[in-house]
Amino acid sequence: MIAEVIVDIASSEVDRIFDYTAGPDIVPGMRVSVPFGNKLIEGFVIGLKDKSDYADKLKSVAGKLDDFVAVGPEMFGLMDFMVDKYHLRKIDVLRLFVPAQLRGGRVGEILLDFVQLALPYEEAVSMVSASAAKQIAAIEYLKDAGGFSSELNKLFGASALKALKDKGITRVFKVRKMREPDTFESSDKSVKLNANQREAVDRIDRSKGVILLHGVTGSGKTEVYMNAVSHALDRGKTAIVLVPEISLTPQLLSVFRARFGAKAAVLHSGLSAGERFDEWKRLLTGEASIAIGARSAIFAPLSNIGLIVIDEEHDGSYVSESNPRYDAKEVARFRAGYYGAPLVLGSATPQIESYYKAQTGEYELVSLPDRINKKKLPEVEIVNMSREIRMGNREIFSSSVKQALENCLADRNQAIIFINRRGYFSYVMCRDCGFIAKCESCDVSLTYHKTENVLKCHCCGKTYRNIEKCPHCGSTHLRQGHTGTEQVAEEVKKLFPHANVARMDNDSTRKKGAHAAILKDFADGKADVLVGTQMISKGHDFKRVALVCILEADYSLYMSDYRSNERTFQLVTQVAGRAGREGLDGKVILQTYTPKHYVFRYAAAYDYQGFYEKELNTRQVTKFPPFAKIVRVLISSPSDEDAKASARKTYDALTKVRNDSPDDFIYFQGMKSPVEREMDMYRYQVLMRIKQENADKIIRSVYTATDKCKNKKSQIFVEINPQNLN
Repeated sequence: MIAEVIVDIASSEVDRIFDYTAGPDIVPGMRVSVPFGNKLIEGFVIGLKDKSDYADKLKSVAGKLDDFVAVGPEMFGLMDFMVDKYHLRKIDVLRLFVPAQLRGGRVGEILLDFVQLALPYEEAVSMVSASAAKQIAAIEYLKDAGGFSSELNKLFGASALKALKDKGITRVFKVRKMREPDTFESSDKSVKLNANQREAVDRIDRSKGVILLHGVTGSGKTEVYMNAVSHALDRGKTAIVLVPEISLTPQLLSVFRARFGAKAAVLHSGLSAGERFDEWKRLLTGEASIAIGARSAIFAPLSNIGLIVIDEEHDGSYVSESNPRYDAKEVARFRAGYYGAPLVLGSATPQIESYYKAQTGEYELVSLPDRINKKKLPEVEIVNMSREIRMGNREIFSSSVKQALENCLADRNQAIIFINRRGYFSYVMCRDCGFIAKCESCDVSLTYHKTENVLKCHCCGKTYRNIEKCPHCGSTHLRQGHTGTEQVAEEVKKLFPHANVARMDNDSTRKKGAHAAILKDFADGKADVLVGTQMISKGHDFKRVALVCILEADYSLYMSDYRSNERTFQLVTQVAGRAGREGLDGKVILQTYTPKHYVFRYAAAYDYQGFYEKELNTRQVTKFPPFAKIVRVLISSPSDEDAKASARKTYDALTKVRNDSPDDFIYFQGMKSPVEREMDMYRYQVLMRIKQENADKIIRSVYTATDKCKNKKSQIFVEINPQNLN
């Protein structure tokens, strides 16, 4: 038998099938060790055949790496789909399907010796001398249940246990020890669905396509998901539920575990290698049938999928912006289509492109227009910060926010303060010469972190000593930039010394389990105020939150990105939705320097339809998605000259593509990337906007052209509708 193997080497030159002779124990989907050159390397068996064109030159598979099949048949179809759609190497896709630490044998099952009585209790005791106190004590301990050898040795001693085993009183066998991910304790609440929720579940059950579930915050989308998952399981099928942030997984896993028990497993990059492997293996073997997690959980090793849910579908984190680049929603659509299962995209603020597809019939639209408790959505007060400054208030908080916080805390309720910037100050600048402290490896300003008294690059993570005088001119007249979460949390503590303040951002959640710990403390009432970035803006359900304050709401409004209005509307609406979810009258205060901007007007009224229509009209006139596709070719190199040379060559090759189909191009331009240097890589780009009608054909030509420009000195990536144009 001939095994077709993709070797585990990330190189385009060897990203193809190699034939090896194999024994009858080798099957497609296995990971194997194969001779390649003068050494053994890992590989994936993607098929078997009877003959090879190289029969007289074939080497043999050296052996299996696992005692299980790691990649199922459906995943090979998914591999071909992703290779074709995203122009990826096969091995880069295959690596997505297995835990990273499984490669190289860096993780596996923990098997421990487990001890049980091999004889009835009375018979066991009769075989032991009355003076053997530790042996008798061990038998007493084991009569109701077994125990792990490691623990029993500590309690009774290794010699006593060995004596019991030698006499045939006990038997020892291997038992797998599971590594459990963090979760909340939760009890399953019996919830009676309202009419809108019942209709949503019924339509999901009947569907085999894509459903856009548009439900206001607090409308009970999670309960709809859980009922739809339950119905899929009743039919003997499995389910995948994705959330955009790792911080959302502990809370969601807890409610799913409360209802479905061990059938629910979690997959995300925040787990330890052992936890991720154990959860992945439970899904692979069928011990678990529900995969919950962030973007990478879309590759959960489930078969017979009956439902895929993508919650907060508007979130940009579902698109991978590093190699291998892919869109989890497109991957989910392939996997759901393979099994004829419904794909549910849920959001209170759907992506413009998604809602357009629902309006034009490509998706099925299901609405949940009301909160489940019939409460009105919280009132939104827009505060003009320019007026506050004219009135002499140059502080972080407006007078309205300070008064509302005081009232909220006096009523023993909780508040959330949102600012989408971490650190203390966003930059440090010399007032005399204009010097700005920047990262040595990236073309970005450094952020001051007061807790550690350091300057950090939020691009590459490098840390620098804080400066007290300008390194260029020696001046001590330094100006600090925009406010971050650290400063906001400090200010709240100054104003309300008795309040317990928690902070949630990338800095405070670095340690394993930090997400769950912060959210649990807030849910349990151990913190009165939660200050955070966008990781607190969506999905969380806190019963006692009566007030939400949104600071610097303009921050995302004037980014050089066609999605800036949409993202601002989504952020404001999502954060506002955290207030007044459980019987409380919620209030939202939004601080802005542009209070009359239409985004805030629509957000304050929770008018998604109005915002959608205005935004869609703008995009139709200006020819942006969904009426065109944006293609960015990003060229980077450690050498500016090499990057520039590759960019010129790439631009010339793409110019020929444009000249072959000039009517299909709306925009075509080569330039430096907005962030000219990142992680010691100089960056250039070619930006294109292509008419939707022939976009796929043009994109294939772009891939072909850029392939011919690749070299060892530069990296070239093609991005379709990139989430971040910086």
